[in-house]
Amino acid sequence: MLKVNNLNVLRGNMQILWDVSINVEKGEIVSVIGANGAGKTTLLSTIAGLLKPLSGSIEFNGRRIDGLPPHRIVPLGIAFVPDDRKLFPHMTVRENLLLGAYSSKKKTSGKLFSVLKKRDKSKKETLRETLNMVYELFPVLKEREKQLAVTLSGGEQRMLAIARGLMSNPELLILDEPSAGLSPKLTIEIFKAVGELRKHGLSILVAEQNVYYALKASDRAYVMETGKVTLHGEGKELLKNKYVKEAFLGI
Repeated sequence: MLKVNNLNVLRGNMQILWDVSINVEKGEIVSVIGANGAGKTTLLSTIAGLLKPLSGSIEFNGRRIDGLPPHRIVPLGIAFVPDDRKLFPHMTVRENLLLGAYSSKKKTSGKLFSVLKKRDKSKKETLRETLNMVYELFPVLKEREKQLAVTLSGGEQRMLAIARGLMSNPELLILDEPSAGLSPKLTIEIFKAVGELRKHGLSILVAEQNVYYALKASDRAYVMETGKVTLHGEGKELLKNKYVKEAFLGI
């Protein structure tokens, strides 16, 4: 589904990524782990079209997307949830979600809401059912739908950011540091939700400093250090890896 090959990326005059290659298959959860400054956010931002690569390629479903702007990438089926959430604080939960649907693909091909493909459904019906499915995944958002986003807790805001990304009906959901600033309890809830999304056939690429939960939830993972992929393998195997345990888990 997603293939990143030998990606090199600059920020200003400084090279951040060096020949980075990763891939995500359909229905997989793949994590990119590493310390702050390892290049994880730069990698995800480049895939999402926020940065242009110096060299290398990015393919999504067989199509080159490197260099495309975000507004052309989203309709292809990629939703990016940045670490700073980018919510509209003085709009309600429902309004934030509806804005996510605004960028929905013209031709619905996403996995999560494939039930909405029926041609006899009006746009209004489709939107309503999509919204209901998001509320089923995150019931607290239904309870808070009339509240302003600014009044939500950190965990609820994170759920809202993820839910808004889902409103575009993506095939690939990209999450940057979904547990940032959250308590261990809320971190567990977020990764539980990620696991539920995979059950619906969604592919997920997540960058995370919280190595234990990321590896536990992932089918495969890549370790990044100073802009390079230094290790990759199955999530459960990397949890047992001596270097990973010493460098990232403090064991």
